Amino acid sequence: MPESRSPLRALWSWAMYDWANSGFAALVQTFVFAAYFTKAVAENETVGTAQWGTMMGVAGLVVGLGGPVLGAMADRSGRRKPWLGAFTALCIAATGLLWFVGPDASFAPLALVLAGIGTVGSEYAMIFYNAMLPDLAGRDAIGRWSGWGWGLGYAGGLVLLIVALYGFVQPPGWFGVPHADALHVRAVMPLTAGWYMVFCLPLFLFSPDARATGTPLSRAAGQAFAQLRDSLRHVRDHKAIVIFLLARMFYNDGLTTMFAFGGIYAAGAFGMSPSEVILFGIGLNVTAGLGAAAFAWMDDRLGPRKTILASLTGLMVPGVAILLVTDKLLFWIFGLAIGIFVGPIQASSRSYLARTAPEELRTEMFGLFALSGKLTSFLGPFVVGWLTLATGSQRLGMSAIIGLFAIGLAGMLFVPPAITKQGDLHE
Repeated sequence: MPESRSPLRALWSWAMYDWANSGFAALVQTFVFAAYFTKAVAENETVGTAQWGTMMGVAGLVVGLGGPVLGAMADRSGRRKPWLGAFTALCIAATGLLWFVGPDASFAPLALVLAGIGTVGSEYAMIFYNAMLPDLAGRDAIGRWSGWGWGLGYAGGLVLLIVALYGFVQPPGWFGVPHADALHVRAVMPLTAGWYMVFCLPLFLFSPDARATGTPLSRAAGQAFAQLRDSLRHVRDHKAIVIFLLARMFYNDGLTTMFAFGGIYAAGAFGMSPSEVILFGIGLNVTAGLGAAAFAWMDDRLGPRKTILASLTGLMVPGVAILLVTDKLLFWIFGLAIGIFVGPIQASSRSYLARTAPEELRTEMFGLFALSGKLTSFLGPFVVGWLTLATGSQRLGMSAIIGLFAIGLAGMLFVPPAITKQGDLHE
């Protein structure tokens, strides 16, 4: 077991938040509600794809612009749990309210607003969650705990997808929910909200928070803006982080877009039913979880930079294949192969910043981390959505994702190595 600063109970409780949070990404943003929206709520699939992409882009822009400010405020005030709790509650509430979205175009505005609010809450919560890791884990164990957290997240998404598929979506279902007015699909939303609420509790009960500084919130806000101005003014002092965040801005946009449209693409291009889409999601969570856990060791031994480069290559090759094949079996094969590299690139990105960010600016840096993931996050969904609308082809629209991965890969070649142990540099 790697060295850590905190008791194992505190670390596993922290990692369980990934288990809790992953349900929103898996069931709302990707495999259930997104597909339900485009096929049953929106006017038609093409319009629905464009609307979903637009809302995800707007939500991403809100997160990107507000994340650094909130992160800097948390650095000034010290504690992170209150912020984490507030945005977790926001996401849970929005997710539960998606139950009221019926299969009619008149519900499209409500669906989009709630999905956007839930996305903002989920992403803001992750800023403060990520910033807790370096305080809990020793420097030589950050990569492993980051990877294990992502692995637990995919395991949680897997279990929840299984419950959603066999308990609600696939007839007759364990709970006998009727299919009239898509009640069997809509019921998955309060299930997801309840899952998030229950499994986030260990973190709040057992993982220690940073000490409060005693700085009033109003003063912390003023100091946060001053700190951000100072950080931007002295950006050359953090050159390694800047190059990394610029590279991540593009490859994370590719990941975000892939998540937002994965279920939509499976349903549209390959004619998958809701049950098949969820089954694909289950398989993807298995390969992603295994990849995140396995590559966690690579992160600590070889460094997060090499892990990210290997993962980007692993995403692009089967990604191109998916856009070319028309056979559903080949889509399954290449799609599951992509999953192996999704977890490692996310875990190692978090690990790289945790190793390189100055301690006194850590939450602010994770705010910038969110900014790098969201500043252009509107670009991918917008391009995919409107390219699909213009050409009438989801395949042509989805090709934008490969371009974003390629730009990110090129940027990572200029990123310096991170510190994995005190005084040691690794690629």
